[in-house]
Amino acid sequence: MIELVRPSVDLAPSWWALVDAFDGATIHGSGLRPGDSERLRDPAVLGEWVDWLGRMERSDEELPEGRVPSSYRWVLDDGRVVGTIAIRHALTPSLLAEGGHIGYAVGPGDRGRGVASSALSLALDLAHRRGTDPALVTCDVDNLASARTIERAVRARGGFLEDVRDGIRRYWVRTDSGPVGGA
Repeated sequence: MIELVRPSVDLAPSWWALVDAFDGATIHGSGLRPGDSERLRDPAVLGEWVDWLGRMERSDEELPEGRVPSSYRWVLDDGRVVGTIAIRHALTPSLLAEGGHIGYAVGPGDRGRGVASSALSLALDLAHRRGTDPALVTCDVDNLASARTIERAVRARGGFLEDVRDGIRRYWVRTDSGPVGGA
């Protein structure tokens, strides 16, 4: 069963297995920046980073330039970290163009099993509870699997492909899981 959980040092072995599976590639929705991985291998530093990800949800937290309050979650399948997802509470001009409200990644060995669709649905529910409706969800034009995932959410919840800009597909997806046109 797919679930979203707050990052936790208790899940560190599973988290590192996911990071290693990406083999240095970007892990969207993780909060992990290029070059952070080696530094975070220190359990104390990982603990500080996990705490910082939790504080990112608070609107009163001092954030680095270009960052917005965000809810970071790890995607679990039967207790194993198989992906990451971030629900951003606001959009900067950069996120409006590329990135959107929700960014996610699924580990290479867990793709094609519906993990991304389930995680995106749960993230849209969380975005709705935080007051975001609709949510902007984007993907690269050549990421056909992600486009199919987002389009399934559009069909299920309502929404539309606004446009394609600079190689990025930009979809607006309703976060209310009720029927389109419902109360």
